[in-house]
Amino acid sequence: MTKADIVNEISEQTGIEKLQVQHTVEAFMVSVKSALAKGDNVYLRGFGSFIVKKRAQKTGRLISKNTTIVIPAHSVPAFKPAKTFIGKVKKSVK
Repeated sequence: MTKADIVNEISEQTGIEKLQVQHTVEAFMVSVKSALAKGDNVYLRGFGSFIVKKRAQKTGRLISKNTTIVIPAHSVPAFKPAKTFIGKVKKSVK
């Protein structure tokens, strides 16, 4: 499912114009991205959480040069689905 599919489905279900739905979906995504960029988590009850995970510094290898490098500590975005969401997916997908 693409963003366009989501916009179409919401528009059909609610009767709101596609352009307005598209702006709303875009605004939602911008809000989530900016919150995560600031280090804040986003919690959506019954759906899941967009969280920032911290990765520790570690050593890696450059196989082409046969050397070790230090990968600095960094943060990555992640999604953790709610238990009800997981249960619904488990029941429906076979």
